[in-house]
Amino acid sequence: MSKALIFRRTVRKNDENLKAIILSYGSLAPKHYSYSEIKKMTNSFINKLGQGGYSSVYKGKLLDGKLVAVKVLSESKGNGEDFVNEVASISRTSHVNIVTLLGFSCEKNKQALIYEFMPNGSLDKFIYHRDSSATNCRLEWKTLHKISVDIARGLEYLHRGCSTRILHFDIKPQNILLDEDFNPKISDFGLAKLCQRKDSIVSMLGMRGTVGYIAPEVFSRNFGGVSHKSDVYSYGMLVLEMVGGRKNFDNGVSNSSKKSFPDCIYKEVELGMGGRTYGVVTAEEQETTRKMILVSLWCIQTNPSDRPSMNKVVEMLEGTLHSLQIPPKPFLCSPEGSPIDSSTTS
Repeated sequence: MSKALIFRRTVRKNDENLKAIILSYGSLAPKHYSYSEIKKMTNSFINKLGQGGYSSVYKGKLLDGKLVAVKVLSESKGNGEDFVNEVASISRTSHVNIVTLLGFSCEKNKQALIYEFMPNGSLDKFIYHRDSSATNCRLEWKTLHKISVDIARGLEYLHRGCSTRILHFDIKPQNILLDEDFNPKISDFGLAKLCQRKDSIVSMLGMRGTVGYIAPEVFSRNFGGVSHKSDVYSYGMLVLEMVGGRKNFDNGVSNSSKKSFPDCIYKEVELGMGGRTYGVVTAEEQETTRKMILVSLWCIQTNPSDRPSMNKVVEMLEGTLHSLQIPPKPFLCSPEGSPIDSSTTS
């Protein structure tokens, strides 16, 4: 038997195994589509929406006219574990702030996920360019505050609202999608981990996430155990970026520069300033942005036990500013020279 034939049979068997695992979820299993149907709904992948490290996303249309986003995995790790992981996680969810999985395809060594289409794309394009001349990239502070609250509600649901607790491990602006009314939805569950609700600490080999958003305990257990508080840290970094209008981490600069963004914001908070906030004019906007900063600084505390739960985060964001205290200055650190799993979608 030729090596090519053995390879094709192995690929076909692997596809069938993945499909069987997903369909075993019964009523939770999303609809299965053939690869030819995927090509048809995307018009042979003509309209590319974005690309990540291991996937490309295309605009598509179902037979009933419903617009969809089709995520095609270009490389699968661990014999499809990341693919099954994403389907297993998101199939258990039903929340207004979690993107809806409509179907999947798994054949010919091609794996694809069909999601609801989010016309405004990902959050990152609205927070990194607020000082540009492109007015369509600017969001009002009232909208940014609502987005931060809704993301927190989505995470609270993942941590407490599901029968199985879901830890996302890749919360970042690129994985927050916006619908036509700028309502956010958490997406990309390729790195998620399922655990029992009663479990406070989860066991995990290695490290997962995206540099700049990874909680200290995820890359070094010396900082504490890995838990839902690791998502809280990532969320805090995301909100800091929403306020500051820039990335908290840059691969092209030195260690000291990498740490300067949260440090600078903390220093300005200590001095009674709101942080570097573009477009803040009214007293209400100043109060809103300062509230977002204080909450995010609580979320990125080095010790996981010092971080609030997502339920508490919602309460803090919707409460009054005078009820919030300035948190201790967090000791910021990042994994250097370590391999990182990164799952990105647009």
